Amino acid sequence: MILELADIRIDPSQAAAFEEAIERGASTVIANARGFQGYKVNRSIESPGRYILMIYWDTLEDHTVGFRQSAAFADWRALVGPFFAQPPVVEHLELVSKSA
Repeated sequence: MILELADIRIDPSQAAAFEEAIERGASTVIANARGFQGYKVNRSIESPGRYILMIYWDTLEDHTVGFRQSAAFADWRALVGPFFAQPPVVEHLELVSKSA
């Protein structure tokens, strides 16, 4: 399993609308993508307007090719992209260790 980690910055005054949009986009657009396993969205306490989106994929290619190169990616960006204060920083991680 691969973890996609996206560091997203928005205008804090738009938090409520962004949170609704990211929930809707993740649950209705990304959730239908091949290889999708689940997601989490966390809001920073110390840095208003900072969110961490974590999406779990079967493979790296499920995200980078299957989703990013699909029409669904454009649908996703149409929902959340207008809120971005800057382009999100996205990385992919693989599990090394885990507690029970």
